[in-house]
Amino acid sequence: MKLSFLGAARQVTGSMYLLELEDDYRILVDCGSDLQRSGPNDQPAPPTPQLGFFPFEASSINLVLLTHAHVDHSGNLPNLFREGYEGQILCTEPTFALTNVLLKDAASINQKRINELNASKKQRVKDRQIQMQKDLFLDRQVRETMENVVPIAFNRKFRVAEGVDVTFIPAGHLLGAAHIVINVIENGEKKSICFSGDIGRKNYPLLVDPAPVPAVDYLVCESTYGNRLHENRMSPEDALADIIQRTCIDIPGRLIIPSFSVGRTQALLYTLNRLYTERGFPPIKVFSDSPMGFESTKIYMQHVKMLNGEAKEFYKENETLFDFQNFEFLESSKASKAASNYGEPCIIISSSGMVQGGRVEYHVAENISNPYSTILIIGYCAEGTLGWRLLNGQSTLTIKGEERQVLANIEKIDVFSGHGDRNDLLDFVHMQSPETLKNIFLVHGEFESMEAFKVTLAEEGYPQVVIPKKGESFEL
Repeated sequence: MKLSFLGAARQVTGSMYLLELEDDYRILVDCGSDLQRSGPNDQPAPPTPQLGFFPFEASSINLVLLTHAHVDHSGNLPNLFREGYEGQILCTEPTFALTNVLLKDAASINQKRINELNASKKQRVKDRQIQMQKDLFLDRQVRETMENVVPIAFNRKFRVAEGVDVTFIPAGHLLGAAHIVINVIENGEKKSICFSGDIGRKNYPLLVDPAPVPAVDYLVCESTYGNRLHENRMSPEDALADIIQRTCIDIPGRLIIPSFSVGRTQALLYTLNRLYTERGFPPIKVFSDSPMGFESTKIYMQHVKMLNGEAKEFYKENETLFDFQNFEFLESSKASKAASNYGEPCIIISSSGMVQGGRVEYHVAENISNPYSTILIIGYCAEGTLGWRLLNGQSTLTIKGEERQVLANIEKIDVFSGHGDRNDLLDFVHMQSPETLKNIFLVHGEFESMEAFKVTLAEEGYPQVVIPKKGESFEL
């Protein structure tokens, strides 16, 4: 069999791997948006009009396997169908539900951008609108995509073709996220390969720990945190309690938390609920300002049985995970703007996590010059985003065309990062014997992180480590 690395090679985003078996059976594992080489709506800019988004004929793919819902793993699935794919997508039930939410949101944004260009009378803008309609998927492609999803259970072998079976194993990281193990029999020889997806961390709010993976011949391993450990060693409850105490209780201030709508917002709300329920925190007003966050939270509630034991016990005792005194979801833009004028101490959780687009930009703009406000960054911010500029200590920021002084307090914690750090990655690799594992392929990380993790793995007795280039293929 042959394995080709078509995305997330020597970079973080755009996960996409093609496994070609005998009899021309071709499996695509993930089909994500390349957010580091982006066109409109963070969709990959097409290499040429002839090739479209993919370096292969979409109709030649027999099956797609999806590790989890995040758009850097799922975001190009509608384009795959638009270019001729006619097969199924296998994933877990929560991944199916969350992917539907994320892709519908992306299609809605795409449609708004096209409508804005349609309203222009300038010919160059009209030309751009025509190109965008070719480049961007819309709601119709999302519906077609989701109609072809087949949800399967964790930890059960699923036969997909003669001599080929797949197993989805809990990976933590996000509700429904999976490591995928593929077993293949070719010419009487059994071969096995595991795709890590994104590896979660232990004791993360709501989510189960990454589950053990059986021995395989080949390992495709993410390396986002391959060169570092998480900075904060406190529990999520302790870290958030400390921030709230200093920013909303000791002083009558306002706490703005940019947060991704799917996964991280639910972890935050659950942690806040535990603080108020179990630690007797004052019932400070909490606003969650993200329609997609609202939809995602409902999906988490529908899958309580798939959460960790602590969350299930909390739900059993309190009959809720996310609803608590003085908590409010903001549905309309009008309600969103009103929240920024709320006169008492409060917490506003809003997307996006990198402070780039979404309603959070308004909240940051309204509070950036208020010394009684704190902006708490809880995850990775790509270079050039507003979040990145805040973390780098810029004294002024231009937001929506207006320059503003940065007088608010800027803080950062990483206890809510859904990615395992170097030790978690090592724990994942240590499930495999150095004597029997034939190769480790490092993906989904900055090149510096991959190189450092490769050195670490060599020190741990794993010499067969490869850092593939984008487009590179290997015979297995």
